[in-house]
Amino acid sequence: MVNGGIVVQFAVIIGAVLGLGIGARTLVDAAVKLAQRFGVSEITIALTVVAVGTSTPELVVTSDAALSGLGDIAVGNVVGSNIYNLAFILGVVSLLRVIPVERSLLHRDGIALVLATFVGFAVLFDRTVTRGEGIALVGLLVGYTIYLIRDERAPPPIDTEYPESRVSETVAESVSLPGRDVLLLLGGLATVLISGHYLVEAASALARYAGVSDWVIGGTIVSAGTSTPEFAVSLLALRRGHIGMSVGNVVGSNIFNVLGILGVAAIVRPLSVGGAAIEGLLWLTVITVVMVGALWSGRRLSRLEGGLFALSEAVRWIAGLFRVFG
Repeated sequence: MVNGGIVVQFAVIIGAVLGLGIGARTLVDAAVKLAQRFGVSEITIALTVVAVGTSTPELVVTSDAALSGLGDIAVGNVVGSNIYNLAFILGVVSLLRVIPVERSLLHRDGIALVLATFVGFAVLFDRTVTRGEGIALVGLLVGYTIYLIRDERAPPPIDTEYPESRVSETVAESVSLPGRDVLLLLGGLATVLISGHYLVEAASALARYAGVSDWVIGGTIVSAGTSTPEFAVSLLALRRGHIGMSVGNVVGSNIFNVLGILGVAAIVRPLSVGGAAIEGLLWLTVITVVMVGALWSGRRLSRLEGGLFALSEAVRWIAGLFRVFG
């Protein structure tokens, strides 16, 4: 927590936003070079290394809540972040640019995302997640990752790649030593995570100055704040023309959140949740199915569709505020 008045908190927010931009640019560039170095597509790097890294805030918050016996917060953070990732991040990204979607992302990872969400809903249907179920969820994540890596080794059909899904020759020529790129990737990721943390802290402090309750702050700023790394990386990747990484980062993060983070949290301490968690899971399931369906229908996400998804997230936030103050 940064102590100081309103001016200090605004300065922290400005610094955090700059840090997010610098860190995201460093992370994306390093990930692109590593993809070329190891002969894999950007989307695979995004679905694995980048997605796991940007989901670290969710892992920390959820695990801490599980250790404290706060099952609703642990599960709510995963569910809220996943909804935010799909509806708001992909929605805003598509407003900036129509997103064409690679076939493998739909046939392989889109289906994996839907199945992972269904599994999460099924596991939580009885409002508990046992340690055994947590182990099973983590096992499914490991299996998906292994399949992803093996599938990457097979040469893809010519029409399934983005023009930019493999690194260009110009970038390839500037590829440096792999150790340096790994350090840059880790440094960029650390910068994004630290900047996101301070952004949440400063925004929360300003909200308290304005008289907003901790409950509302937790349900809005913190939930969205843990997704700032995904948001920053997706926007920067889009701006630099790496569409596969922009979308793959979100899809991979959501799969990791449901299977990995929820699984680890349950292994740390079995979870128990209330009825509100089931409502949130139901909405997440609907958003996931509709999003993948929208992508499947035209292999792209239009500005209109993205705007509707972003609007749905705004409505969800407003409805949550009315529930708190009503």
